[in-house]
Parts: sequence; structure tokens; C-alpha cells
Amino acid sequence: MTGTLVPRLPLGQWVDTFVDWVTATFRPLFRFIKDVLDGVYDGLDTILSGPPFWVVAIVLAALALFAKGWKLALGSLVGFVVIAGVNQWGNAMDTLALVLLSAAIALILAVPLGIWAARNERVSQTLRPVLDFMQTMPGFVYLIPTVVIFLTGPVPGIIATIIFAMAPGVRFTELGIRQVDKEVVEAGHAFGATPGRILRQIQLPLALPTVMAGVNQVIMLSLSMVVIAGMVGAGGLGNDVVAALQRVDVALGFEAGLAVVILAMFLDRVTSALGERAPVSRALAATRA
Repeated sequence: MTGTLVPRLPLGQWVDTFVDWVTATFRPLFRFIKDVLDGVYDGLDTILSGPPFWVVAIVLAALALFAKGWKLALGSLVGFVVIAGVNQWGNAMDTLALVLLSAAIALILAVPLGIWAARNERVSQTLRPVLDFMQTMPGFVYLIPTVVIFLTGPVPGIIATIIFAMAPGVRFTELGIRQVDKEVVEAGHAFGATPGRILRQIQLPLALPTVMAGVNQVIMLSLSMVVIAGMVGAGGLGNDVVAALQRVDVALGFEAGLAVVILAMFLDRVTSALGERAPVSRALAATRA
């Protein structure tokens, strides 16, 4: 009994029992998922960490040049040199691999859910409290059941990051499609276009800037979460952040934190620039034609 005479609800115990049941029942499935994610992560990490530093730095700077221009490319290159200069390049590439894999899976799940929610009001109403729960639950909490199910290593960090980061992808996709001018959609119907064609050629192109804003948020949340996932041995910069906290090592904490900031700025500027390049005007012109 509590001080307010309300009987204690054993919610935590129920969740613990449920997680134990899920772990025991679906153990082969979870082992398969772990093996697949480990393999994909190792391959992606090898692509980023295997070549010499300057090769990967130039490729990423070229991506920034394509997305925004020479200023972003030069700033990104300087930032990568700083990361290598503080001996955090390998950890930064491990973190980048975690972010890219987690964000990609989160978006693969989030965008279809956002489209479904935009086209079905009942689905939207059902998803709304679930997304609220996912966004407001502290990220540390997601690590507990994922560690129980997948043990330590990159995989529990990836799974926790997917759950933590996918909510903005769903919301922004739904918002973008709902904001498309209804008259344009009705014009597509009037000319006999199928719902699938209207989605592909009208709604998604016009919603692309908003969807890209969701992509940006998913990537930023993924980056913040994979650093926290260093607590469960996910690797990358998170390991050094956790080690610095445990040892009260200001120097190591600053260097790892600076590498995280540089990665975050690079990913944020590139995804924002790609969103600004969305061919909205061309899509509008084609739709009106």
C-alpha cells in the first residue's frame, strides 16, 4: 500500500514477466535477427573503417559538396581532420555505421507507417499514443529489455535506437502527406489516376521536404541514442564517453564529445540540404500539367 491508500500496481513485474516470456518463446527469431544485424553492421563498418582515413574523408566531403556546396565540404573536411587528430576516427566510423544502419531500418519502418496513418484516420488515432510513448520514454529504458533479449554488443544498441528514433519519421511523413493540396489530389482522381499512382507521383513528391525533415530528426535521434548505447557495449564513441564518465576523464570525454558534435553537424547539414533540394516545383508543375 502507498501513502495515498492506492494499492500498488505491479506493472514493472508484469513487463518483466512478459519480456521473459518473449525472450524464451522467440529465442530462435531473436538469434537470427542478431546474426543478420551483426553481419550488416560489420560489413558497413568495414566499408567505413577499412580504407585510409583520407579516402573516407574525401568521399564524405564530396557528399557534402553535392548536397550544399564547397563551404560545407570544406568545413566537413576540417572537422574530419580534427576527429582523426584526436585519435577518434575509428570510433567515429563505428558510430557512423551504427547511425546509418539504425536510421535506415527506422525509416524503412516509419515511412510506410506514416503513409498508412495519413490515409487512414483510425490508424492515425491508434498510432498517436504509441508514438507519444516512444518519444517520451527515456532512452536508457529501451536498453534494458534489448540487453535481456540480445545480450551486449551493437545489436541491442541498434534495436533500442530504432525504437527511440522512428517516431519522428512516422509523424513527419503523415504530416507531409496530409499537407498536400487536396485539390491537386482530386485532380489526379479526376484524370483516372489510381491511388498508388497518386501516392507515388503526387503526394510523396510534394511531401518530400517534410519527409526529409523527418529523416533529419531520425538521424539526429539515432546519433544521440547510439552514444547512450555505449553503456551496453555498442562500440564507437559511446564507449569512450562512458569510459570518460566512469574515470572522470575530462580530456577523453571532451575529445569523444567533440567527435560526436562534428558527426552530428555533418549529418544535420547534409540531410537538411538534401531536403532543400527536393524537386517540389517540378512536381507541382508536372501535377498541374
